[in-house]
Amino acid sequence: MRHILSETFSGVRHNASMMVAIIVTMWVSLTLFGGSLLAAQQIQLMKGRWYDKVEISIFLCTKDTAGSSCTPGQDVTPQQVTAIERALRTDPEVKEVFHETKQQAYDDFVASYRNSPLKDSLSVDQMQESFRIKLVDPEQYRTVVTAVGGMPGVQNIQDLRDIFDPLFQWLRTAQWAALGTSALLLVAAGLQIGNTIRLAVFARRREIGIMRLVGASNSYITLPFVLETLVAGVTGAVLAGGTLVAGVYSLIIRNAEVSIQTLPWIGWQETVFAVSGLAIVAILLSIIPTLIATTKYLRV
Repeated sequence: MRHILSETFSGVRHNASMMVAIIVTMWVSLTLFGGSLLAAQQIQLMKGRWYDKVEISIFLCTKDTAGSSCTPGQDVTPQQVTAIERALRTDPEVKEVFHETKQQAYDDFVASYRNSPLKDSLSVDQMQESFRIKLVDPEQYRTVVTAVGGMPGVQNIQDLRDIFDPLFQWLRTAQWAALGTSALLLVAAGLQIGNTIRLAVFARRREIGIMRLVGASNSYITLPFVLETLVAGVTGAVLAGGTLVAGVYSLIIRNAEVSIQTLPWIGWQETVFAVSGLAIVAILLSIIPTLIATTKYLRV
């Protein structure tokens, strides 16, 4: 064991510049990888909060509105309202149905604009009836929209998911871009580790040959090189983990959570998950290229 540790520290000392390069590359790539894990968890939190709260609003025809399912100059009929409500209440994907009448819509309008001249700009008859629904599975909103969208008396369907979907798509694109960049850097770090170990093994090929002749096992010969790269990998993981912890504390906990309290934010639990993930990647990235690089010389 003493010989293995001695060889490990000797290798670290002789390849100091390459070790620093590996540590910096691992630091940057693992930080990006951990950041993409945090971004994925943040998107899931925001999506879960907003999707559960968003309702679908189904606006019914009035004599002043136009629509392919409306009769020009006529309000929606009571029979059409009943048919639409029956279709919604019998749909297994619909969890809750709320019918807002013209009077309720007007009362809500007056309450919202009670201190504004707009309060007197509309009458009860000009208001629009609507249904507001919540879904059992918010992801299945398109099936419900399709089912009632063409029914007589339906003027328009407003679903705020159509507004949120592009936002989430943009966030997912940014997340995959960060993950792709970190993957490229991780590949570069793996190649750099492999080349460093290959040079170190080549420089010690005579020593390795003698060890093979006296019966040293493959694990005994390989272990110093594995420990050498583990030192670089673990150091890079510690630096990356520290960067993530500092970033979450300064950007999320100290600023975002205080400034925007209406949104859910990632915390220490999600940070621990991301740091654990990058630590596992760092260990695998340190061991696998080293084993591949040393295999050739162990056959000598």
